[in-house]
Amino acid sequence: MTLEAVKFDAVLFDAGDTLIRLRGNGESLLHRAGAALGCGPLDPAEVAHVWQCVLDRSGTAEELAKGRDLSNARHREVWIELYTTAGCEDLAPGLSSRLYELTVDAASWEAFPDTSPVLRALHERGLRVGIVSDTGFDLRPALSRLGLLRYVDAVVMSYEYGICKPATKVFLTACEKLQVDPERTLMVGDNPLTDSGAINAGMCVFLLPRPALTGPRGLDHVLSLV
Repeated sequence: MTLEAVKFDAVLFDAGDTLIRLRGNGESLLHRAGAALGCGPLDPAEVAHVWQCVLDRSGTAEELAKGRDLSNARHREVWIELYTTAGCEDLAPGLSSRLYELTVDAASWEAFPDTSPVLRALHERGLRVGIVSDTGFDLRPALSRLGLLRYVDAVVMSYEYGICKPATKVFLTACEKLQVDPERTLMVGDNPLTDSGAINAGMCVFLLPRPALTGPRGLDHVLSLV
């Protein structure tokens, strides 16, 4: 069965790096965190090194196994520990905590240019729209601030259910909330290790490549599938 052969009633989206992302890059966040602490300008080379350490560690199996997206408390604990291990405290005392506060602040997130138009188009076509996210903090304030929640019928976040993708229960829970058949639901994401779990729930899955530094995300392709 091809995607073109399916009549979809709903579309589920991953959130981070699919619909929204942190404004700027990690290095700019570190500089902002340092400025908020009043510790003076941070050395750009040291900041770049620390952020690269964060990137190198954050996606490892060891880090993911710590269950950072299963609760608010665990999310904060694991990420601050990661920032500390990567060298944030060597740049400035308290920087790890301040950096974490910035990353969970609704004002630190932005939508891709094509996010709102695509969600609006799906809504206008009468499709149900859901968001399924592995996250240890509430993304709804950011989604609301960006004007996206008006087009979303259900949000399933891992920390509220104590289970993460690729578990089929996550996707089935979203379908239950939307009152749609999984076989008539399209899952859109960017991580083949987690978002592809929707296949085992009976859904079709559309995976996006890594986002470009600027410009649209490529979400308009979704409209051609529904």
